[in-house]
Amino acid sequence: MGEQPRTRAQRKADVLAKLSAPVADVWVATAADGRPCLVPLTAAWHDDRIVLATDTSTPTARNLIAGGIARLALGGTRDVVLIDARLERTVPNQEAGAIGEAYAAQNDWDPRTAGDAYAFLILRPERIQAWRELNELPGRAVMRDGDWLA
Repeated sequence: MGEQPRTRAQRKADVLAKLSAPVADVWVATAADGRPCLVPLTAAWHDDRIVLATDTSTPTARNLIAGGIARLALGGTRDVVLIDARLERTVPNQEAGAIGEAYAAQNDWDPRTAGDAYAFLILRPERIQAWRELNELPGRAVMRDGDWLA
């Protein structure tokens, strides 16, 4: 904890670097009927949105489509990024176009080859928090109500 806390601008840059990194793995939490679901998925960052791809029969897809919200987590316990996001739209695999291209370019697989049961879930971040240590807890919000704070 000897390092100085990062500025909001640096935290934002670090969050964007994580989201746009090759193979951006995230934990995705959703819930329905009071039962939480937490799964690891690979994400892409495209046009200021988080793009997930999964089979539409999974609990994660069903929960997102029904409830419209998710919490995503990136990083370890000493480099945390928490994202509260809202489902903006669902794009079937066969209609993915630029979204599918962007996802495949960032990641190590192309969900469009997984069949028609797969879809892209486009999430709009509403709140993002980023911190490393106790000294970064104050000011950990880097996005609020969908607007960057830095």
